[in-house]
Amino acid sequence: MPDKLAVLFVCVHNAGRSQMAAGYLRHLAGDRVEVFSAGSEPAEHVNPVAVQAMAEEGIDITSEQPKILTTDSVRHADVVVTMGCGDACPVFPGKRYEDWDLADPAGQPLDAVRPIRDDVRRRVAALVAELTA
Repeated sequence: MPDKLAVLFVCVHNAGRSQMAAGYLRHLAGDRVEVFSAGSEPAEHVNPVAVQAMAEEGIDITSEQPKILTTDSVRHADVVVTMGCGDACPVFPGKRYEDWDLADPAGQPLDAVRPIRDDVRRRVAALVAELTA
Protein backbone atom coordinates (compact mmCIF):
# COMPACT_ATOMS: atom_id res chain seq x y z
CA MET A 1 0.00 0.00 0.00
CA PRO A 2 1.83 3.14 -1.17
CA ASP A 3 -0.03 5.69 0.94
CA LYS A 4 -1.69 5.32 4.30
CA LEU A 5 -5.46 5.09 3.86
CA ALA A 6 -7.71 7.14 6.14
CA VAL A 7 -10.86 5.55 7.58
CA LEU A 8 -13.65 7.53 9.22
CA PHE A 9 -16.25 5.78 11.41
CA VAL A 10 -19.46 7.76 11.91
CA CYS A 11 -22.41 7.15 14.22
CA VAL A 12 -24.91 9.54 15.75
CA HIS A 13 -23.32 10.15 19.15
CA ASN A 14 -19.74 9.00 18.43
CA ALA A 15 -19.88 7.37 21.85
CA GLY A 16 -20.27 3.64 21.20
CA ARG A 17 -20.19 1.88 17.83
CA SER A 18 -17.84 4.27 16.05
CA GLN A 19 -15.51 4.46 19.04
CA MET A 20 -15.35 0.67 19.30
CA ALA A 21 -14.70 0.39 15.54
CA ALA A 22 -11.93 2.99 15.69
CA GLY A 23 -10.38 1.20 18.66
CA TYR A 24 -10.39 -2.12 16.84
CA LEU A 25 -8.98 -0.62 13.64
CA ARG A 26 -6.12 1.02 15.53
CA HIS A 27 -5.48 -2.27 17.33
CA LEU A 28 -5.66 -4.52 14.27
CA ALA A 29 -4.06 -2.29 11.62
CA GLY A 30 -1.56 -0.42 13.76
CA ASP A 31 0.02 2.46 11.89
CA ARG A 32 -0.91 1.08 8.46
CA VAL A 33 -4.22 2.97 8.46
CA GLU A 34 -5.17 6.45 9.70
CA VAL A 35 -8.26 6.18 11.93
CA PHE A 36 -10.88 8.81 12.77
CA SER A 37 -14.37 8.78 14.25
CA ALA A 38 -17.11 11.36 14.52
CA GLY A 39 -20.81 11.79 15.18
CA SER A 40 -23.65 13.79 13.69
CA GLU A 41 -24.84 14.66 17.23
CA PRO A 42 -21.88 13.84 19.50
CA ALA A 43 -22.45 12.93 23.13
CA GLU A 44 -20.50 14.50 25.98
CA HIS A 45 -18.57 11.31 26.76
CA VAL A 46 -17.82 7.90 25.33
CA ASN A 47 -20.33 5.31 26.57
CA PRO A 48 -18.77 3.79 29.73
CA VAL A 49 -20.23 0.36 28.90
CA ALA A 50 -18.53 0.49 25.47
CA VAL A 51 -15.28 1.41 27.25
CA GLN A 52 -15.74 -1.56 29.58
CA ALA A 53 -16.55 -3.94 26.72
CA MET A 54 -13.43 -2.86 24.83
CA ALA A 55 -11.29 -3.16 27.98
CA GLU A 56 -12.30 -6.83 28.08
CA GLU A 57 -10.58 -7.12 24.69
CA GLY A 58 -7.46 -5.33 25.92
CA ILE A 59 -8.28 -2.14 24.00
CA ASP A 60 -8.31 1.14 25.91
CA ILE A 61 -10.63 3.83 24.54
CA THR A 62 -10.86 5.82 27.77
CA SER A 63 -8.99 8.79 26.33
CA GLU A 64 -11.31 9.18 23.35
CA GLN A 65 -13.79 12.07 23.13
CA PRO A 66 -16.87 12.27 20.90
CA LYS A 67 -16.29 14.64 17.99
CA ILE A 68 -18.62 16.42 15.58
CA LEU A 69 -18.78 15.16 12.01
CA THR A 70 -17.36 17.77 9.65
CA THR A 71 -17.21 18.02 5.89
CA ASP A 72 -13.42 18.20 6.16
CA SER A 73 -13.24 14.90 8.05
CA VAL A 74 -15.24 13.20 5.30
CA ARG A 75 -13.17 14.90 2.61
CA HIS A 76 -9.96 13.61 4.27
CA ALA A 77 -11.15 10.00 4.51
CA ASP A 78 -10.66 7.36 1.84
CA VAL A 79 -13.23 5.06 3.47
CA VAL A 80 -16.30 6.30 5.36
CA VAL A 81 -18.21 3.78 7.46
CA THR A 82 -21.56 4.97 8.78
CA MET A 83 -23.52 3.26 11.53
CA GLY A 84 -27.07 4.48 11.66
CA CYS A 85 -26.53 8.04 10.42
CA GLY A 86 -25.76 7.67 6.72
CA ASP A 87 -28.05 10.54 5.73
CA ALA A 88 -26.06 13.01 7.86
CA CYS A 89 -22.79 12.22 6.10
CA PRO A 90 -21.79 14.28 3.06
CA VAL A 91 -20.98 12.25 -0.03
CA PHE A 92 -17.94 13.00 -2.19
CA PRO A 93 -17.01 11.23 -5.43
CA GLY A 94 -14.12 8.79 -5.29
CA LYS A 95 -14.62 7.72 -1.68
CA ARG A 96 -15.64 4.29 -0.50
CA TYR A 97 -18.80 4.34 1.63
CA GLU A 98 -20.16 1.51 3.74
CA ASP A 99 -23.16 1.51 6.04
CA TRP A 100 -22.97 -1.04 8.83
CA ASP A 101 -26.32 -1.98 10.33
CA LEU A 102 -25.37 -2.34 14.00
CA ALA A 103 -27.49 -2.17 17.13
CA ASP A 104 -26.95 0.95 19.24
CA PRO A 105 -25.24 0.16 22.56
CA ALA A 106 -26.58 3.35 24.20
CA GLY A 107 -28.34 2.55 27.45
CA GLN A 108 -27.62 -1.18 27.14
CA PRO A 109 -26.04 -3.37 29.84
CA LEU A 110 -22.66 -4.99 29.25
CA ASP A 111 -24.20 -8.36 28.35
CA ALA A 112 -26.10 -6.66 25.49
CA VAL A 113 -23.07 -4.62 24.35
CA ARG A 114 -20.73 -7.61 24.03
CA PRO A 115 -22.47 -9.04 20.92
CA ILE A 116 -22.44 -5.56 19.33
CA ARG A 117 -18.73 -5.26 20.13
CA ASP A 118 -18.10 -8.71 18.62
CA ASP A 119 -20.00 -7.76 15.45
CA VAL A 120 -17.93 -4.56 15.20
CA ARG A 121 -14.72 -6.59 15.63
CA ARG A 122 -15.73 -9.02 12.87
CA ARG A 123 -16.53 -6.19 10.44
CA VAL A 124 -13.36 -4.26 11.25
CA ALA A 125 -11.22 -7.39 10.82
CA ALA A 126 -12.74 -7.90 7.37
CA LEU A 127 -12.10 -4.25 6.51
CA VAL A 128 -8.47 -4.52 7.65
CA ALA A 129 -8.00 -7.61 5.48
CA GLU A 130 -9.31 -5.70 2.45
CA LEU A 131 -7.40 -2.48 3.07
CA THR A 132 -4.04 -4.03 3.90
CA ALA A 133 -4.01 -6.83 1.30
